[in-house]
Amino acid sequence: MKNLPRETTGALEARLARELPGYARRVLDALEDAGHEAWVVGGWVRDALLGVSGHDVDVTTRAPWPEAARVLRAANITVHETGTAHGTVTAVVDGMTVETTTYRVEGGYSDRRHPDEVRFVDDVRADLARRDFTVNAMAFHPARGLLDPYGGRADLVARVIRAVGSPRRRFEEDALRVLRAVRFACRLDATIEPATQEALVACAGELADIAQERIGQELDGILATGRAAWALRHEFAVLEAALPELAPLAGFDQRSPYHAYDVLEHTARVCAGAEEFAGGLPTRALRWAALLHDVAKPACWSVDDSGRGHFFDHPRQGARTLRAVMGRMALPTEVTRAAAALVELHDLPVSATSVSVRSMLAELERRAPGQARPLAFALLDLKRADAVAKAPAFRSYATELDEVGAALRSALAAGPVYRVRDLAVGGEDVLRACGIEPGPGVGMVLEQLFAAVMAGELPNDRATLLAQMRW
Repeated sequence: MKNLPRETTGALEARLARELPGYARRVLDALEDAGHEAWVVGGWVRDALLGVSGHDVDVTTRAPWPEAARVLRAANITVHETGTAHGTVTAVVDGMTVETTTYRVEGGYSDRRHPDEVRFVDDVRADLARRDFTVNAMAFHPARGLLDPYGGRADLVARVIRAVGSPRRRFEEDALRVLRAVRFACRLDATIEPATQEALVACAGELADIAQERIGQELDGILATGRAAWALRHEFAVLEAALPELAPLAGFDQRSPYHAYDVLEHTARVCAGAEEFAGGLPTRALRWAALLHDVAKPACWSVDDSGRGHFFDHPRQGARTLRAVMGRMALPTEVTRAAAALVELHDLPVSATSVSVRSMLAELERRAPGQARPLAFALLDLKRADAVAKAPAFRSYATELDEVGAALRSALAAGPVYRVRDLAVGGEDVLRACGIEPGPGVGMVLEQLFAAVMAGELPNDRATLLAQMRW
């Protein structure tokens, strides 16, 4: 996270006033001109303090939502009544949306997720008091400046995540805040204040009452920060509550000369390595694969007569587990398919030869159709990360993979054959050359030719392949 700009309060407020998007200012002005106090709240304020520009602006106002809707429409602003039970309407200005919500406080949370009742109030401070963390409990107005009753700006400077009010109460209201705390700590490169941390661990088990889709969104957000390694090391109690499949990794001694760490620490190092080798921009699939690449090791563990541990079939079983996890969390199918392919092939032997890299591309294509090319480079990054997370004697494999990467780039430049449709002949050629009727036999011939080309036994040359079919 970048350091907070060094500014006096006056200079900071002037900067925020300049940076506030015009479409949000128009909503504020319409409400204030009609006599209704209004403030910008939430993520825009936090990010603007950090010097990060944002487009997602939320407004809170003293006006009851029907009055807010009337005032905005009178100002020729389009309004959608998107969440009126909670006092929210959505204003649309110049194609940009601004959620506008009446000041409110909330009752009990019997389902650990949604308030049993919402009560509208007149004081913005009461509205801020219901929010999750101090860094999210600030309000801003271009004329009145920054309203920060809970020290959110100071916590941003100190890089601290602190609950507003009673931490236990905040997490008991909405158990998803347990994961949100970790996500914000990761995103802001922050630590979690001790009392908040204590409540975090105490309430982690209540994530069992949260919809898996919501948990998946938060975990995806944690991975997107690039700090999954930190979360695994410092907030494992929360992560294992959110993703129980991680629990067996902690303290699991691999009893292998290849490994110097238990499975959890190895996984943390692979997550960190994937970030480094991908230049800080790994795909979602690579991040999920790094997190779950060895998830099946405890279930696949066996010990030989010498006392050495083995994990036969753990890549395939791990891919199965990953598909189950990402499926129940309703994460995108294409991302899941790609991540599963990476996990299943992360131990695939590869060498710096055309035959080997074509085989790798073919295996990826079979598991994630249409994604083989980008996945090939992601797989090499995963294998590099896996190598540097092993015992010191086996880390040099990461540099050996550089030669494989060079061979892959050369093969791709030459137009490699790694799918049947890449062959220089097709189904019509088979029908004419072999004199057979349309049917499964055509595919069998093409598969045989494909296997021969992949093995380097035949060139992908049309004349050669036609001659082979006629032979």
